[in-house]
Amino acid sequence: MGAAGRDFHNFNVYFRNKPEYDVVAFTATQIPGIEGRTYPTTLSGNLYPDGIPILSEADLPKIIKERNIDLAVLAYSDISHEDVMHKASLVLACGADFRLMGPKTTMLKSKLPVVAVCAVRTGAGKSPVSRSVSRSLKKLMGRVVVIRHPMPYGDLSEQVCERFASYDDLNRYECTIEEREEYEPHIDIGNVVYAGVDYEKILREAEKEADVILWDGGNNDLPFYKPDLQIVIVDPLRAGHELRYYPGETNLRMADVVVISKVDSATPDELETVRSNIKSVRPEAKIIEAELEIKVEDENLIRGKRVVAVEDGPTVTHGGMKEGAGAVAAIRFGAKELIDPKPYAVGSIKTTYEKYPHLGKVLPAMGYGEKQIQELKETVRRIDYDTLLIGTPIDLRRVMDIKKPAVRVRYEVREITKPTLDELLRTIPLKATQKSS
Repeated sequence: MGAAGRDFHNFNVYFRNKPEYDVVAFTATQIPGIEGRTYPTTLSGNLYPDGIPILSEADLPKIIKERNIDLAVLAYSDISHEDVMHKASLVLACGADFRLMGPKTTMLKSKLPVVAVCAVRTGAGKSPVSRSVSRSLKKLMGRVVVIRHPMPYGDLSEQVCERFASYDDLNRYECTIEEREEYEPHIDIGNVVYAGVDYEKILREAEKEADVILWDGGNNDLPFYKPDLQIVIVDPLRAGHELRYYPGETNLRMADVVVISKVDSATPDELETVRSNIKSVRPEAKIIEAELEIKVEDENLIRGKRVVAVEDGPTVTHGGMKEGAGAVAAIRFGAKELIDPKPYAVGSIKTTYEKYPHLGKVLPAMGYGEKQIQELKETVRRIDYDTLLIGTPIDLRRVMDIKKPAVRVRYEVREITKPTLDELLRTIPLKATQKSS
């Protein structure tokens, strides 16, 4: 049971070559349009000469009963503990066992040091922390290669092991908006990024050109590689979620360093709740508190203007946030009006609003394929606005022809407590500190 990422990884590292198991299907959810494909023979191995079908999770009861399934494995992230047990209850009621897989069976080991940056929820501020950590590791250890949590939404046989070092690579692999949002910011600061489907192969290729591996996690999933240092981001604007979401709580309980982000936006009560929860389950972790600073290209294009805020899709959909960087910038820099895009939405964008009724006056940048990108573009075209606020990690102007003025809005992390991440990394005996001796 997956979402085109953790499910494939669990299969590759545990089930693929075990003849005592017969993997009947993957089921897909969260990501629009990823079912209906086949996990190809080139990835599924000799035991599956016809590949493995990828079906909709909506059909799970039917699949379990008709195929006499013995075991269902939950293999995706950022769902509440209550939802996990609802899914478990459904599986059990259909007659099968239910399983969660942990680090011992799913984490691969690298010959290089691995620093993992994870989170307790989607949209906690992981990406700016990951970029900051990469800069520190470059100064400390040399060559940093980033390995990103998978997002294989296209032809799986072409996405086994992908290497991104330039915008041309993004075009060559026909990346979606969702992929570009994670890869572009690293490319912008000179990082090489690997991603794909087969994370054993990806690791061995990345090791050839790295002194240290930086795992950049997705959602609130666990690392695919055994980390020498695990940094976990906690979001005080969703205080309490650090103990209520799977597998975010697991990340917190494994953390060596916990970064409390957005402290400039949180209330004292929210901060106290988060601090207390961290200490209750992981008292030995180092705690760093940080602000997420809003950076805009030109605040004059916001002040007094009627604006539309386009936000990072996962953050404001299954991440549960009502708004993101764009809406925050609209308020902070004095926009005349933040326009509600809902009445103008078409196609899958309209469906997204129906599926996630918590959404505020923001436009989620759903871009899992060319059709969704066109529907996003059409939604924007139908709105009468002065300035488009691009609150996504990528510059949408690279993938969409935007006729009116647009301003990029980005978060950068600023630590306000000591030690900082940079100072802390210098004190930790990672294996790479011996690489020159």
